[in-house]
Amino acid sequence: MRYHNITKEDMLNGDGLRVVLWVAGCAHHCKNCQNPITWDPKGGLPFDEAAKQEIFEELEKDYVSGVTFSGGDPLYMDTREDLFTLVREIKNRYPNKTVWLYTGYQWEDIRGLEVIPYLDVVVDGRFVEELKDNNLPWKGSSNQKVVDVQMTLSLGKTVLYG
Repeated sequence: MRYHNITKEDMLNGDGLRVVLWVAGCAHHCKNCQNPITWDPKGGLPFDEAAKQEIFEELEKDYVSGVTFSGGDPLYMDTREDLFTLVREIKNRYPNKTVWLYTGYQWEDIRGLEVIPYLDVVVDGRFVEELKDNNLPWKGSSNQKVVDVQMTLSLGKTVLYG
């Protein structure tokens, strides 16, 4: 897995104060994407032990609510295995921290992935320029959903977060 940046004390990419891992690789190529530099799966830096420890150091802080995975697309095919391992490790090590994930895939198409039970919120769907709305919390366009994963799994029907 490769990544472009680790953002600390982020308040825009999920609820509360968060650490964000911006992964490399995306096949969606949304028109007017905010991060087209992250599309190249060979771009950025190798995700190594030092990067993982940087995330863990942030998660040790009481005032950090959790981690958000964005990009790129964290569910890019070549990234999935490494990402799933990292998410499981974070959730096991920091069970009280929330895990958010942004993806261009639709919730209905990814809800069966092995990583889903470890996530708290998924923001799904491609960014659509024509549906852009800067007033929407945690998403860029009105076609996207902010899915409360744990409630959805518990109730067996899609529950939106917030």
